[in-house]
Amino acid sequence: MKHLISSTAMLMVTTNLAYAQTPAVPDNLEKLSNFQSTGTTEFTVIEQKGEFADGVKKNLERIKLPDGFKIELYAIVPDARHMAVGPQGIVTFVGTRKDKVWAVTDRNKDRVADEVKDFAPSLQFSIPNGPCFSKDGFLYIAEQNRVLLFPAAEFFYESPDVAAFNLVKKGELIPPEHESFNHTARVCKIGPDGKIYISLGQPFNVAPAESLDTFKEHGIGGIIRMNTDGTGREVYTYGIRNSVGHDFHPVTGELWFTDNQVDGMGDDIPPGEINRQTEAGQNFGHPWYGGGSIRTTEYEGQEIPVEVVMPAVEMDAHAADLGMTFYTGNMFPARYKNAIFSAQHGSWNRTTPIGARVMVTFIDDEGKATSEVFAEGWIDENGEYLGRPVDVAQLRDGSLLVSDDLAGALYRISYEGN
Repeated sequence: MKHLISSTAMLMVTTNLAYAQTPAVPDNLEKLSNFQSTGTTEFTVIEQKGEFADGVKKNLERIKLPDGFKIELYAIVPDARHMAVGPQGIVTFVGTRKDKVWAVTDRNKDRVADEVKDFAPSLQFSIPNGPCFSKDGFLYIAEQNRVLLFPAAEFFYESPDVAAFNLVKKGELIPPEHESFNHTARVCKIGPDGKIYISLGQPFNVAPAESLDTFKEHGIGGIIRMNTDGTGREVYTYGIRNSVGHDFHPVTGELWFTDNQVDGMGDDIPPGEINRQTEAGQNFGHPWYGGGSIRTTEYEGQEIPVEVVMPAVEMDAHAADLGMTFYTGNMFPARYKNAIFSAQHGSWNRTTPIGARVMVTFIDDEGKATSEVFAEGWIDENGEYLGRPVDVAQLRDGSLLVSDDLAGALYRISYEGN
């Protein structure tokens, strides 16, 4: 019996095969830095309608939110990871752990993306997970071992060739001998001091003692900051295992960040973390602590040689807290103003899956923080993942985007209640 395949499904299969077989493009950064054409003319454009999109929409019917909120499919974006919303509200750039950065555009402003295409297709990216914007429109993309700068990205993105420059040259973000396949998803944010802050996850489950001095020197297992011209690099944060989300409190300017705990210690320990940093140079406990106050087996009983700042909030073990943002919009009820929305990617090192949800963390006037579930339902009754949230970003209208690298999608959460 012959199986009939719809034209839409065939188109998606063909597109996916073409994407998988696309040969690596040469690194044209030098040409682009000199405003020279590379000869690139084609984009990879992602179909936004059809059976795949309908399937994602169907899964969203399962998502539970507080009263008055709704979630909708905003865009199909393969491997969607961290997001940077353009200051002019024209385009949202979405990083991946592969070799693509996607430009997502809602041209008619109906709050659904009309176009998703690859950004700067003439460039060869390497794990461009972390895009971030300065307020005056400069786009930065933190890769595995490089940081790129794109002036006027919201203007140039319509062309395959874009103005592009090194902020940190390839091989200089971390020493090349410490490059790894593990914990290489960088994120970045511009701080209230105008500097760029970049997280550098260390590659081990528990960092070995013989690596600690080198890691401390370069900021591996920490967060570094530098001027937006690449000068003045310094280590700002120490004692992190693998942070893949940070932001600055809109009122105090303090740095808050998520951190992923040590694996292999059991289903319910150690806890995940949301941390609050009040001054430069503070240490948050890795590798002596695996998460919260739980000591790692490798360093158990050893004297801790630094003063450790404990987490502001302990999260569920292995839920994998990743991207986060402070909410500054006016769409949501007042109680959400200046709260943290954060994405939990979901557990792998647990007998019963947990996470795959969006959390909200409220901070009182004294800095005390408490967290609760905001959006959940991406794990079904069989324990199967229907999606894995990665990052949360705010659109100019005050709604939230949530990225999902399993479904390959962006979702928009809006509020319509009284």
